[in-house]
Amino acid sequence: MTVNLLITGASGFVGGRVAATARRRPDVHVRLLSRHAPPGPAYVHGDLCAPPSLRGACADTDVLVHCASRIGGAAETVQAVNDHGTRALVEEALRAGVRRIVYVSTAAVLGRGPFPGVRPGEVPIAPASPTSRTRATAERHVLDAGGLVLRPHLVYGEGDRWVIPGLVWLMNELSATLTGCEALQSMIDVDTLGRAVVAAALSPAPGGGVRHVGHPEPVAVPDLLAAVGRELGEPGGGAAVDVATALDRAAGSPLALHHLGMLTVDHWFVDDAFWKDVDCSPGEGFGAAFSLAAPWYRAFLQGRVS
Repeated sequence: MTVNLLITGASGFVGGRVAATARRRPDVHVRLLSRHAPPGPAYVHGDLCAPPSLRGACADTDVLVHCASRIGGAAETVQAVNDHGTRALVEEALRAGVRRIVYVSTAAVLGRGPFPGVRPGEVPIAPASPTSRTRATAERHVLDAGGLVLRPHLVYGEGDRWVIPGLVWLMNELSATLTGCEALQSMIDVDTLGRAVVAAALSPAPGGGVRHVGHPEPVAVPDLLAAVGRELGEPGGGAAVDVATALDRAAGSPLALHHLGMLTVDHWFVDDAFWKDVDCSPGEGFGAAFSLAAPWYRAFLQGRVS
């Protein structure tokens, strides 16, 4: 039996992988929600900033996979997309009788940490930015409708313009790399995340709730920095500083302090059973996946990828 899947955010980093994965499934008919939808059966017009435009968008849909989020920008737009837009979309899904709603959220809704091996439900929601606050509200809309919320933490791979590039920028800003930091980070490559989202969307297992989606093996910061240095050259010129010195050097840069805060405390989220529950492999882990993506990162950092 063919499953009719409606995906939002397919032009984005994660949503694009979800759509590509779903399209490779012969038992899935994929449609994409877009405010610039071209004519044709593969697209549905709808703008999360304009809830009336979503009326009827979920007709003939079995599963809704909501990957669209506004990250940054004016607070009013962030709230319009993430909060009000998600609420209107969920209402349309319920009206249309959609049997499953899956929302790709972020572990950032839990706040700044530390998170040393935290399982779903073990710590309260404590978002620290307007984006995270509105995504936490979006989660509530989905959960109240019986939907499934997936929370990855750091997502990397081809197309990543934030996680690894941000780390390289930080090391260059500090003119050094870090020593003495043993924090653990939950990470997942974007291709595996795309497979996981589709697997969760199509899983015969019932139920909603919140699941953490990361590779079962967390990445220690020294291993992360070593891989970046090995594959992308030595950011920061190869010099090394301890965390206290790094924090002192970053004192005048809120962005650098944000990156350091993410890097120097544990953000390790545990949900190993997720992969068995949705019958999906978590892949080989960071080392192998990052090596495959390294040529893209090198091109991007050298300005050869727009």
